[in-house]
Amino acid sequence: MSNKSDLIEAIAKSADISKAAAGRALDATIESIKKSLKKGELVSLVGFGTFYVGKRAARNGRNPRTGATIKIKAAKVPKFRAGKGLKDAVN
Repeated sequence: MSNKSDLIEAIAKSADISKAAAGRALDATIESIKKSLKKGELVSLVGFGTFYVGKRAARNGRNPRTGATIKIKAAKVPKFRAGKGLKDAVN
């Protein structure tokens, strides 16, 4: 499975639903995760993992083209921590 289309096809086959329904379900899932993260909430899927928002501090960087020092603003970044079930499945 390498892209969203492949994932939709796998969901449709596994759940015995149409590809259109599987696509809507996947889109709804992704949208729900985004909304929760935007609110600063954790999204924990037992056995799979946890999506959460991390904070990246402001820092100084360097423009690779000119070598000039630039300031990089602090940012919130989405992160994922794999759960035990997912780790075990991979190993």
